[in-house]
Amino acid sequence: MLMYPDKLRLIYQYPSMTYTDLDQVVEKHEKMTFKKGDLLLREGQISDCYYILEKGIVRSFVYDYDGNDISTNFFCEDEIVIEVASIFHHIPTQENIVCLTDCTLWRIQFDAFQDLFAKIPAVTEWGRAWLSHQLFLTKKRALDMISLSAIDRYQQLLEEKPQILQQAPLKHIATFLGITDTSLSRIRKELVGK
Repeated sequence: MLMYPDKLRLIYQYPSMTYTDLDQVVEKHEKMTFKKGDLLLREGQISDCYYILEKGIVRSFVYDYDGNDISTNFFCEDEIVIEVASIFHHIPTQENIVCLTDCTLWRIQFDAFQDLFAKIPAVTEWGRAWLSHQLFLTKKRALDMISLSAIDRYQQLLEEKPQILQQAPLKHIATFLGITDTSLSRIRKELVGK
């Protein structure tokens, strides 16, 4: 198993990125630890950093018009924990980002990333490729919520991020899938029975 910051180098790897480039990127990250329940970002704040998740699970959520807590995303190990709209547009976020478990993360300040983005062409290329992929995933999720059945959405989550189903509370998984807790329990029983 690779240790951080070696894993950071893999996350930022891009065909035109040199070892020197990667070293500059990695050294801008700061290791941080958070406890279960700690908020990384609160609704109304303007994000000024993002994180690479080394260990743990992080969830983003919003409150709907009735005040219900709705999961918008789950972040697992080696993923980038970011609120794109807030950090890139310097606007207050609508989302909250919370640690579902004790977490180890590597933080990079937005200004440091912008400096790397301006100085290192490979970081610019990596950033564009990453953002393009995130746009694809966002579009896919929106279409899946419309076109897939609840059981198919559950099975997809099980395939893509099984650790979420093992460690996240069912109520958070249910809101992420757009279903009730009762429906989620029924789906889980139905799949176990197969």
